[in-house]
Amino acid sequence: MTTDLLTEAAVRPFLRGRLGAPYTWLAECTSTQDVLRGTDAPEGAIVVTEHQTAGRGRAGRVWEDGTSRAILASVLLRPEPTTEVAQLSLVVGLAVAEAMEALAGRAAMVKWPNDVIIDDRKVAGILLEADSTGVVCGIGVNVNQAADELPGNTSLPAGSLALVTGDVHDRAPLLAAILATLEERYDTWRALGLGSLLPALEARNWLRGRPVATGVGNGIAGDLTADGRLQLELPDGTTIAVGSTEIVPT
Repeated sequence: MTTDLLTEAAVRPFLRGRLGAPYTWLAECTSTQDVLRGTDAPEGAIVVTEHQTAGRGRAGRVWEDGTSRAILASVLLRPEPTTEVAQLSLVVGLAVAEAMEALAGRAAMVKWPNDVIIDDRKVAGILLEADSTGVVCGIGVNVNQAADELPGNTSLPAGSLALVTGDVHDRAPLLAAILATLEERYDTWRALGLGSLLPALEARNWLRGRPVATGVGNGIAGDLTADGRLQLELPDGTTIAVGSTEIVPT
């Protein structure tokens, strides 16, 4: 397995656009979210580490990583206060999926609201933490982990790019591609709203048509709404739109 480091010197030649500066690299930290949250850094600032000792996912779950095998990064965004910040999980997820698909040549799907799926395995996750001044967007991508380096007690099987493609991947150009794609999708979202991204999101809607269990009931997952909620068809035939809730395929 490759042990290339995601230092600024390694990544800078691949960066394009405004996201990724200033660039902070740490060999190890508790969580990149903790390093960036609450700072006065400008929009686009990024913190990248090789290993998190207390990495976390959505709903307080632990995010496991293999040292120098994954992309573990947090990017600071400062959208207008009037925007629906929760939609950013879909915006970031879409960007990560598109960048990974371009590299791997394998279809990358978005599992509402914050995961990226390849070959029915979770290969990336998004974590948003917002305050009154900005949003810290945590991005975790399993790149070169072997099967025994991935968690096995998850509701959805974990995977990595290396496992699904059979190849080891250079993390630096992938990180740069994620940032460039995120900048494009983020700017579109700010200018035109989530509705402008719905066709792209629907094309990658991994949950659509699947039976799921949710915090508000079981049913069949459907399309996304224009404001980023997931439609759920209940057993009695009625359809509701769910916002923030746990979704588990059954």
